[in-house]
Amino acid sequence: MMKIKEIYSFLKDISKHNDREWFAANKERYQAVKAEVEELTRQLISRVAVEDPRAAMLSVADCTYRIYRDTRFSQDKTPYKTHIGIFVNPPFGKKGDTAGYYLHLEPGSTAFYVGSYCLPPDKLRVLRGEIYANIDEYLEIVDDPAFRALYPVVGDDPLKTAPKGFPKDWPYIDYLKPRHFGVNALLPDDFLDKNGVDGLIPYIEQGARYNRFCNFTLDPED
Repeated sequence: MMKIKEIYSFLKDISKHNDREWFAANKERYQAVKAEVEELTRQLISRVAVEDPRAAMLSVADCTYRIYRDTRFSQDKTPYKTHIGIFVNPPFGKKGDTAGYYLHLEPGSTAFYVGSYCLPPDKLRVLRGEIYANIDEYLEIVDDPAFRALYPVVGDDPLKTAPKGFPKDWPYIDYLKPRHFGVNALLPDDFLDKNGVDGLIPYIEQGARYNRFCNFTLDPED
């Protein structure tokens, strides 16, 4: 059985002691947490593979991130992240521009995300065009009560006005304004401890509907 509480305990402590001396003294503890995260990743890959079999080709390394922060261009010089992210994004892994499944572990900010974030401008424009051209299909997904029960907010960081090239008076223009086409579900910190990865299955199943729509445009293999 995974020790989810140990992951959160470590994250709480490193947020208070974010320095190399503390980390070195707790390196064994970090290695134990890393092993728990790797097992959690394997289980999440397995659950996503039910909806997208290509996920089974991904390794743990394809889906996880280093705990060390890149401080070269940041005013914040703390050396370590205080969260853990797992991004199962078939078929390309965490570096792909397709819509995937992201589990965020952070005390007080635990969440499960699906969709695409930080798309290049050309792909963002094409995805908006796909939604515009197939709005009825998009609405069947995002306005479905079963979907909204898990993902109440669609899109993130919206533009203040209509994106260039689309009519401002279009009835569904708000669906084209997001800069990030993703949805997220905030979760209690003890969610995985109580429910295990299986507790995410409804979020994966509903999220897969959204991702399949996005990836019809974003994934050249679809």
